[in-house]
Amino acid sequence: MAKSEKLDALLAEIRACRACDLPHEPRPVVRVRADARILIAGQAPGRLVHETGLPWNDPSGDRLRDWMGLDRDAFYDERNVAVAAMGFCFPGTVDGADLPPRKACAPLWRPRLLPFLAGVRLTLLVGGYAQKWHLGKTAKPTLTETVRAWRTYGPGVIPLPHPSWRNSAWLRRNPWFETDLLPALRRSVSLSLS
Repeated sequence: MAKSEKLDALLAEIRACRACDLPHEPRPVVRVRADARILIAGQAPGRLVHETGLPWNDPSGDRLRDWMGLDRDAFYDERNVAVAAMGFCFPGTVDGADLPPRKACAPLWRPRLLPFLAGVRLTLLVGGYAQKWHLGKTAKPTLTETVRAWRTYGPGVIPLPHPSWRNSAWLRRNPWFETDLLPALRRSVSLSLS
């Protein structure tokens, strides 16, 4: 079986996954192609993404695309961007906030999926769950410290806060994010896609 067929088979398996007991019908959302240049590793789909099946199809996605300097067409071109969150299904909410990604998802699927993404030049780690998984012991004790140390993770990895409106106060408290990190992020995105 060719590598592309193996990836297609794995994606079909992921999309059929029912490993987690969720309060709603599971709908794993993953969007990858072996030749994608950028990988976005977020937390888990939100309610709007769950409903549409399209990752980052919500106001957080609008902000993330702005941070990256990409329009919707470039962002959703699978040759450009792969999206594989730490949890592929919407985990539900409590008191209006999304629950964390289910713990079973990342260990079940990431070791099998990530080796197919050999074309990735830039990995964006959106939120603490993705940062802890991908950075391991090199992740700092807090998300703020990890994002502030973005330069130490090399040119191919950039940790980011979640682009949710809930983090607007964090963005105001950390102006270096906009003045220092965002220009570097946009350059890295542009270089990765060239």
